[in-house]
Amino acid sequence: MSSSPLRVEGTPEPTPSRALWIVKWLLLIPHYIVLFVLWIGVLVVSVIAFFAILITGRYPRALFDYTVGVLRWYWRVSYYGYGVLATDRYPPFTLGEAPDYPARLDIAYPEQLSRGLVLVKWWLLAIPHYLILGAFTGAGMYTAHMGMVWRAPGLIGVLVLIVAIALLFTAKYPRGLFHLLMGLSRWTLRVSAYALLLTDTYPPFRLDQGPNEPMQ
Repeated sequence: MSSSPLRVEGTPEPTPSRALWIVKWLLLIPHYIVLFVLWIGVLVVSVIAFFAILITGRYPRALFDYTVGVLRWYWRVSYYGYGVLATDRYPPFTLGEAPDYPARLDIAYPEQLSRGLVLVKWWLLAIPHYLILGAFTGAGMYTAHMGMVWRAPGLIGVLVLIVAIALLFTAKYPRGLFHLLMGLSRWTLRVSAYALLLTDTYPPFRLDQGPNEPMQ
């Protein structure tokens, strides 16, 4: 079985479009608006879950399902858009599972969570991962030039740009880059699940590449 309670999978597009990625940002605007509202809900839910875990050692199931649903929605949008750019199938508007969609995510519900870990895991214990993810995503990486401040794109942004250029000129998605982007996304989502209190399993410092979760 996988070493992580989080399962992140992605099926690559067999015949990707050369240029659809140019307008995906426009097509995804409705999703961006909905996700903005949903993430506000996640912040509220996480505060409630924090105290619930601290008192009872359990993450309320309905709240857990909501947060997992938002992560699932985010992963589908990222997979279609500029996180992986690996499918031309438009993401569905749902918090639930979509087994036939190329991007899939699920997290096993923990029957019991540590009351003590909830105090420190989302900030102190996760700091090493936050530093690594900053390099992945470009968060906190800025450069000044001619009086203007620019945010660096991060490793994921650079790799997706290479994928976009490859698609434009060859209509092929480089398989090695797909595997690498899946590994980077999987790492990011594992840390997100840990920081959002969905699991006590510490994210491994490991780049598990490929479309499916590694089996152990």
